[in-house]
Amino acid sequence: MANQPPLLEIANLTKHFPLKSGLLNRATSVVRAVDGVSFSVAEGETLGIVGESGCGKSTTARLLMHLIEPTSGTIRFRGQTVGTSEMPLKEFRRQVQMVFQDSYASLNPRLTVEDSVSFSPTVHGISRDVAVRRARSLLDRVGLEPKRFAGRYPHELSGGQRQRVNIARALALEPRILILDEAVSALDKSVEAQVLNLLLDLKQEMGLTYLFISHDLEVVRFMSDRVLVMYLGKVAETGPTEALYTDSRHPYTTALLGSLLSMDPDNRRTEAPLAGDPPNPINPPPGCRFHTRCAFAEPVCSSTEPKLASVSTGHEAACLMSIVGSGHSKAPGAAA
Repeated sequence: MANQPPLLEIANLTKHFPLKSGLLNRATSVVRAVDGVSFSVAEGETLGIVGESGCGKSTTARLLMHLIEPTSGTIRFRGQTVGTSEMPLKEFRRQVQMVFQDSYASLNPRLTVEDSVSFSPTVHGISRDVAVRRARSLLDRVGLEPKRFAGRYPHELSGGQRQRVNIARALALEPRILILDEAVSALDKSVEAQVLNLLLDLKQEMGLTYLFISHDLEVVRFMSDRVLVMYLGKVAETGPTEALYTDSRHPYTTALLGSLLSMDPDNRRTEAPLAGDPPNPINPPPGCRFHTRCAFAEPVCSSTEPKLASVSTGHEAACLMSIVGSGHSKAPGAAA
């Protein structure tokens, strides 16, 4: 997998939402929801994306699907630029599908389960008979017996059953990538475990690639090959899952991981690993965006914006403490 070119490449993806005011309703400022995000996803891997609410995780997912139009940036799939003649948006969406958090709002209440799953294939030119057979096969694969469930409507299903329908619907076009945006966070733990195991089985059987977005760090660790940590619209750290969880290099990542619950009574925390709220994305702080909450912040952190720097094989952190010659007292090679 390491020697293959990335299946999906994101370069400098940006989304600024204008804020309008005044008599003429002119844009006076912008919300920097996603601000220059770059990453790649190899075929067959699961990339987990984590961060606090409002960090830009879900906006990034919607930008990838062009449900929201990016302000700038490039998305390439199999080396071809999405949204151009190389890779038209319709073809890209056939190969990249998304499962949303709200399983009920994602489904049309007027369509039966069978119609919901078979709808997309018919839009892409597949005959009705073939689409229905495919829908029934997928329903069976996700654990919903077609004879019992094909004719039901969304309100007749439980939350876990609806999410299984959404997974089947996403697979109906035989995509290469599934974007799972908090796809299990609304489920109770027993159902969540069933859906997670289903996703792992489907990935193995169908050779799928996942972008797994979640606030649940334990679930991300269970599911992901690599993890990307976002903070205030930017990438703070990225790397192999175990390397990032056991040797995090960005203070924000360390604080996130410090919030994990421990069953060891001798490992209880007496104070929060991180205090305060994220800064306003309309007017983010200069330099490192985390410096206003960082215990290791120095004057250089408020004037110099850190770029992602390699700390080990495949592991990068956007922190001045990881950049040689950055001016931070804890940077590699800095004088003691």
